[in-house]
Amino acid sequence: MTRPKLRSLAAGMLVGLALAGGVQAQTAPAAATLPDFTGIVQKNAPAVVHVEAKYSGKRASRAATTQDDTPDDPQEEFFRRFFGMPAPPSPEDQQRTSLGSGFIISGDGYILTNNHVVDDADEVTVRLQDRRTLTAKVVGSDSQYDIALLKVDAGNLPAVSLGDSRTLKPGQWVLAIGSPFGFDYTVTQGIVSAVGRNLGSGDQPYTSFIQTDVPINRGNSGGPLFDLQGRVVGVNSQIYSNTGGYLGVAFSIPIDVAMNAVQQIKAHGYVTRGQLGVQVQALTDDVAKGFGLRDGNGAVVARVDAGSAADKAGLRAGDIILSYNGQSIGQPGDLPPLVGLTKPGTKVPVAILRDGKRQTVEVTVGEAPRDKKAGGGSQPAPAKGGASALGFAVEAIDADTRQQLGLKAGEGVVIGRITGQVAARQGLQPGDVILMVGQKRIGSVADFEAATRGVKPGSTVLLLVRRGDQSQFIGLTVPGK
Repeated sequence: MTRPKLRSLAAGMLVGLALAGGVQAQTAPAAATLPDFTGIVQKNAPAVVHVEAKYSGKRASRAATTQDDTPDDPQEEFFRRFFGMPAPPSPEDQQRTSLGSGFIISGDGYILTNNHVVDDADEVTVRLQDRRTLTAKVVGSDSQYDIALLKVDAGNLPAVSLGDSRTLKPGQWVLAIGSPFGFDYTVTQGIVSAVGRNLGSGDQPYTSFIQTDVPINRGNSGGPLFDLQGRVVGVNSQIYSNTGGYLGVAFSIPIDVAMNAVQQIKAHGYVTRGQLGVQVQALTDDVAKGFGLRDGNGAVVARVDAGSAADKAGLRAGDIILSYNGQSIGQPGDLPPLVGLTKPGTKVPVAILRDGKRQTVEVTVGEAPRDKKAGGGSQPAPAKGGASALGFAVEAIDADTRQQLGLKAGEGVVIGRITGQVAARQGLQPGDVILMVGQKRIGSVADFEAATRGVKPGSTVLLLVRRGDQSQFIGLTVPGK
């Protein structure tokens, strides 16, 4: 952290020495004027609120672990003791309260915050800048987008102006107003570090986050992110940290996504999302090589759910999705947010690459289950088998394993044992099911042997592998002689 500063100081010393030695200095260009955020803060701070959620009974222990609790922080204790701030709350008090931020989106009392700030709370209150404390009703929420809509019984409230998060670009100035560690109306600023950031299938897969270097800490969650025009472009939601504190990476939910959820909650009390019914994966170097591609752009379909929108449209495992409704797909994480924002029943063109040829498929988007959680599956029992040129042995799948995995008759073979380093390096395990070799579906040991017969050293064989409830393409490159 200090090395850039030391280099800057060293450079300044060298300039000073040069001037002292009589060397003529060149006039430095005028520094660019930095933005003044005071007008944005004065205009919008009254529309930012402090959110407090109280819990009781069994839910109290849950509140104690939420990221927006008042933490037992040594620095906070220092400020309390030496600057006359209130004494820290007792553990019992901490277990009953979760703190966060929010902002008023309309003068009739609607307030936006994060779902994780108020989820399952017995009582929610908001404190305005004029020190009024109002009881808030949770109108509705959505855990997938991490959005909650609150309503207070008040009128003529100051409200924020909403911007367009789709126009944001890396390098733009942004600022946040919130209540980190309970310090109300704290203003922090930074720049947009990246847009369209996906955090993975297990963490809000339907959200393409705005990444910033704005200092965000516990208690900022649910607060607004403003652009230089004073418009809200995001809802501060998460930080990337192994300490619980700010480390320079923060994530905000785009306001377009948040307001889409708000409108649906107002209309019918819950949020619906589109669903294709596919499992996709990245085109790694080996997988791309197996498909005969030069680059890894796109998302390869590893699985199509039976009866899903993708299945009805004719999509199949091995297809590479290149674009969705005109939006390019560079990696698998680009797809879920686009599909999720699509209204179920909408017909959408999906460009794919199949057998080396580009084509467009019309898909009537289905509806995703509300707050669907990913479920795992148990690994099948190891089976015995013969030898394979790729470093593993396969055998036919027994009836119990087939039923457990939901496989059709004559679909796939199971790995009985690992016999070589090629398979071991790629993480294949006994019990994995081989569904495809290259573009050919495998229904028996004979099919597998025929598909892998004649594999040459140095070539890459593409396998569609099923483990538990997950399917994935894996490229195995056979070592050269």
